[in-house]
Amino acid sequence: MIISKAPVRISLGGGGTDLASYYSKFGGFLIAGGIDKYIFICINQRFERSIKLSYSKTEVVENVDQVQHKIFREALRLAGVENQVELSSIADVPANCGLGSSSSFTVALLTALRSYTRDFASLRELAEEACRIEIDILGAPIGKQDQYMAAFGGVTALTFDTDGTVHVEPLRMSGGKLVELEYNIGLFYTGIERSASDILSSQNQKTLEDDQGVIERLHGIKQIGLETRRLFEKGDLDSFGELLHQHWKTKKKLSTAISNPFIDEAYEEALRAGALGGKIMGAGGGGFFMFYCPGTKAKVIQRLSAMGLRYFPFRFDFEGAKIVANLRK
Repeated sequence: MIISKAPVRISLGGGGTDLASYYSKFGGFLIAGGIDKYIFICINQRFERSIKLSYSKTEVVENVDQVQHKIFREALRLAGVENQVELSSIADVPANCGLGSSSSFTVALLTALRSYTRDFASLRELAEEACRIEIDILGAPIGKQDQYMAAFGGVTALTFDTDGTVHVEPLRMSGGKLVELEYNIGLFYTGIERSASDILSSQNQKTLEDDQGVIERLHGIKQIGLETRRLFEKGDLDSFGELLHQHWKTKKKLSTAISNPFIDEAYEEALRAGALGGKIMGAGGGGFFMFYCPGTKAKVIQRLSAMGLRYFPFRFDFEGAKIVANLRK
């Protein structure tokens, strides 16, 4: 038996510029942080020649071509595992929550399969293989942020060249500032599950069509990402909180589906309680809200909990994808 894990992430600035429709023309940049909430994959050799998969459903099939779960199927094909295997997944977060859990699943799965076949890969190779499966093979309208953050973790700057090359750079922050950043961020689950595909598909299409409104907003978000890096490395965290507010106002203009009256009300309530700024994680429409609230976190938690949001404590993860147990003989 082999068990792997990969972290989910929070996007801290510049999100949305990692889609090929944007970075292939202008280059992209963002800051994100891997957190200590994981997707776990367990893999074991099966006595029977069939494949057994356990996730929200259970599948038992005779060969890989019969697998219904698309990511399981394509990852098994990529690894050359055709039968006589059992795989199961466990998640610390719900699906469709804006934390990149689908890509974390893909990276954790590839990590487990690579160990199972004894064909080990670098973190970059794992991230690129996950991108190949999700974007190139399955056609998901997503970017490359989630796969790279699931592989590398950390509080990380990602630069996307126009040719698709991704540069991964850990931020130069002191341990004290990282702890302060972690402590002052409040993460809250709205209870709203949503699919990012519709929102991202619309953004993707408008970018491909050179919609100047969308492109100018993405330019602005990229600049916010670059400024976020400068503020982090300078240690000016309160200014980051104010920048989040600007980020949220810009992001909301990308699509009417990013927010709704409940999300807007929760945002205003958090500001009244002392948060300097915040934004919905991922494409928007629900999932997790992140706020920066130095010295006011307890009050923000109290106010948002009264509205039905669930506080979600976390720590940053600096390990990325890894094998946590290998009992194979």
